[in-house]
Amino acid sequence: MTIRMVEARHVRDYVVFVKFSDDVAGEIDLAGELTGAVFEPLKDLNVFRQLRLDPDLRTIVWPNGADLAPEFVRARVQVDA
Repeated sequence: MTIRMVEARHVRDYVVFVKFSDDVAGEIDLAGELTGAVFEPLKDLNVFRQLRLDPDLRTIVWPNGADLAPEFVRARVQVDA
């Protein structure tokens, strides 16, 4: 079974809540991960907040074309206790 991201939403600052199809859910703080040309615009919180879950890629994307590999997100998620 392929595990897919099924929910992603902005929480605060650079923190995003994510949920996967196997019910693993929690937050990921991306403040330290916004490096490189495509992620530079996301340092503006007004731009960062525009994140959405892409229905085809099943990962977090932004209007400027930035995205994160779902495996990257899952490895860093702080699971709800």
